[in-house]
Amino acid sequence: MELNRRGAEGAERRELGEMSGLTGEVIGAAIEVHRLLGPGFLESVYHQALRLEFQMRGIPHSYKHRVAINYKGYPVGEGELDFLVGNVLVVELKAVEKLTPIHEAQVISYLKTTNNSLALLINFNVPLLKNGIKRIILSSQSSLCVLCASAVF
Repeated sequence: MELNRRGAEGAERRELGEMSGLTGEVIGAAIEVHRLLGPGFLESVYHQALRLEFQMRGIPHSYKHRVAINYKGYPVGEGELDFLVGNVLVVELKAVEKLTPIHEAQVISYLKTTNNSLALLINFNVPLLKNGIKRIILSSQSSLCVLCASAVF
């Protein structure tokens, strides 16, 4: 049993390591958008600019990706991810004064719904973008880790 758990943890670490390259590409694209536009625009402007930047950089993504929400096996609604990058990374954009716990809860719900383990929550309404990025990791053991992206720079 212990061997299986260690094997699963190792596979999870490898998967997160592989996704860190993709995460770096997304953060680089977001920094470029913020460098050129700066803070102060509506969220929809950042959506379109980041979408274009992903296309220019060849970053595989799905924009306004729809996900089914189920309750006890019954469909109860639909969610919409801002971006699903490489079919593994959830990216949620905001243009707000300050990220709040409800923004993190939204992203955690998207991770659970999509069975993905990594997300970036990016707030463009900051003077320095690295202060507006949070990396959110949902492990298979259902523990949660929220990191400021500045810790990964």
